Amino acid sequence: MMRILSVLLIYLCSLNAWGNTLLVVGDSLSAGYQMRAEQSWPVLLQPALKQQGHEITVVNASISGDTTGNGLARLPTLLQQHKPAYVIIELGANDGLRGFPQGTIRNNLSQMITEIQNADAKPMLVQIKVPPNYGKRYSDMFSSIYPQLSKELATPLLPFFLEPIILKQEWMMNDGLHPKPDAQPWIAEYMAENIAPYL
Repeated sequence: MMRILSVLLIYLCSLNAWGNTLLVVGDSLSAGYQMRAEQSWPVLLQPALKQQGHEITVVNASISGDTTGNGLARLPTLLQQHKPAYVIIELGANDGLRGFPQGTIRNNLSQMITEIQNADAKPMLVQIKVPPNYGKRYSDMFSSIYPQLSKELATPLLPFFLEPIILKQEWMMNDGLHPKPDAQPWIAEYMAENIAPYL
């Protein structure tokens, strides 16, 4: 009897470990561009969430340069490998910077959300915006993809974390697109506050 209980306990602990994983699928904004991996905000997110009473393992699967298409291609393997309860999608910036069609970006993100939901995980979508020099029409169309998908697919929309800090030169790299290591703790706290209600 004790042996059966021990096996059952191990099994339940394994389920609990799987159920407490949050996967971040993003690009250079989340991968820790030009910094050590442990300095990136997704790595710092785990202790930030713990401070709010959420015991959760954060896995950062972000890759610099990734597009929504890259994320969609990698997603099935990531879902199978990590069996997350939650998945944050932070993708689209590279699509926008390359001027990809709105329909392509929308379809890729939509498929990612659906695959995550079909895997019994909860997706969260990070709002992404492109610089205004790409033209107001394209910028507006691009930005509108995210709230539309959030509404249509019942997916939480998280704020674009770069927006509050992009004008703080001391926190931005010389390219004007990527936050420095100094900004990462603030981003982690900011994202923890916005993610916590959905955990």
